Amino acid sequence: MLKQLYTILFFLGLFFFAFNEFEGIPALGEFQNEAGAFFFLAGFVVLLLHGKVGLPIKSPLFWLLIAFLLWCLVATLFNLPTVLNSYFKYTGGLNRFIRQYISLLLSCIVFFTLYWNVIKNMTVTDILLKIRKVFFLSLIVASAYGFIETVYVVFHIGPAYTILKLFGYLPFLEPKVHVDRISSISYEPPFLAIYLITVAGWMFSYIITEKRWFKFIPGLAVLVLTYFSGSRTALLVIFIQLGVFLSFLYKTPKYRKYIGYAAGFVVFAAIALLAYNAEKVIKSVETKLESLNFKDNLANNVSNQSRFGMQYASLKVWEENPVDGVGFGQQTYHSRHHYPGWATRNNYEFDLFYKNPKEKSFPPGYNIYTRLLAETGLVGTLIFIFIIYLSIKKSRFLARVKDGDEKVLAMILLITFTGFAINWLQIDTFRMYGFWLSLAVLIKLNSNKVITNE
Repeated sequence: MLKQLYTILFFLGLFFFAFNEFEGIPALGEFQNEAGAFFFLAGFVVLLLHGKVGLPIKSPLFWLLIAFLLWCLVATLFNLPTVLNSYFKYTGGLNRFIRQYISLLLSCIVFFTLYWNVIKNMTVTDILLKIRKVFFLSLIVASAYGFIETVYVVFHIGPAYTILKLFGYLPFLEPKVHVDRISSISYEPPFLAIYLITVAGWMFSYIITEKRWFKFIPGLAVLVLTYFSGSRTALLVIFIQLGVFLSFLYKTPKYRKYIGYAAGFVVFAAIALLAYNAEKVIKSVETKLESLNFKDNLANNVSNQSRFGMQYASLKVWEENPVDGVGFGQQTYHSRHHYPGWATRNNYEFDLFYKNPKEKSFPPGYNIYTRLLAETGLVGTLIFIFIIYLSIKKSRFLARVKDGDEKVLAMILLITFTGFAINWLQIDTFRMYGFWLSLAVLIKLNSNKVITNE
């Protein structure tokens, strides 16, 4: 009974993990408006009550993760005098470490443990079909919301907003709109990007496993949401993931025709859109391409100035503390003394938020790798990068040697790990449910044991 309950909570967490457009519970910190986290936490509690908690102790990947977590703690102990003396935004260094470390443990251990205990006794086919189905159901909601939001935001059809407000009756969703881009069921376009990066591989896999025309719809929905989200990250990462998928298909002769179908559809859609409104389509495409020109945008785009300024400051902190960093969660205390003038000049984000001691929210580091260099030094960063590298390498190997559903699942993992590895270049949070889920699935898939349904 308890096993069924935490399994249900696990799947509910997967369905709702992108639903963060609501006020939430402030006491949960980073997870205050993460609907999926509510179910994962509840599922973990039920798992503990169940009493049979397993961990993949034979997996090198798991022990690498433990080594990373321990080093984050050790690096902080090495810097304990500085940590104890740090204070900014009404928060002491030790308090900041505890909160950040708990957040890290929630994602890497607590939720990961739930993922593992749910899937460890599932067949590969069940893992593929059940997780993918839940993601697809969530994509239906995201697409419906996103379509109506696009009609209102992009095409300025007023009555669509009335329909959009009806989604407020759904749990964990408080409809709101942005000026010129969509966020669907997520709080902002960047969070929608994380959702799309998470489900992309699963949705692309329908092209391999299904035989009806429906096989193209899930992947197409991901691409459409990506385009209208206005997220530069989503646009870049999702198309790299698509490239990985297409390269996988191209190696298999019977799937090469689908690449031709996809190219034909793109050409047909482009012609249809140009015939409908050539000027608006051309302008829209030009805008998307210009948004990817980071060099030109750096001079005029406040967001890019903040992003690269933060990364630069983190690297300066690392230069001063190359081996063990300054302690986990301590980046802001030190990097605020290294913000470059070209980033802070005429930049309201630094004045109002990042450098303002009265604003309680800590500034983001905008890059997990530069954050880790600053906080855990070269040692911690290399361990974390090796986890990602090994995950990609193992997924790629399994995608070559496995057959059937195992091959498809390995391909999904390869696409997902690749997406997160790139996405972490512009975000510094470990709150990436899809990555830790994929890590659990990879460990399961890499196991030589043949497990059947209970």
